[in-house]
Amino acid sequence: MAKKKTAKKKTKAKAKPKAKAKAKKTTSRKTTRKKKPVNMIISKTRTKATAGINVSGDFYSALDEAVRTMIWSAEQRATQNGRRTLRPHDL
Repeated sequence: MAKKKTAKKKTKAKAKPKAKAKAKKTTSRKTTRKKKPVNMIISKTRTKATAGINVSGDFYSALDEAVRTMIWSAEQRATQNGRRTLRPHDL
């Protein structure tokens, strides 16, 4: 006849005081920092869905630049006409 093993209850150990953190060693490796994300006016997802074909990664930044230029020229036209509101005919 085999003996049954009895399960022992686990008791929580008392928390020991934490030791002081060791100083990190400095390494001679260069760390590469990520570029800050550019706030794009256009939506990549919507642009790709509208295009219907594959879209290059460079296309988004070129499109964003074109849109910014259009907005800037529309602002110039509106201010020359004494308005502070952009209208469709400013494009």
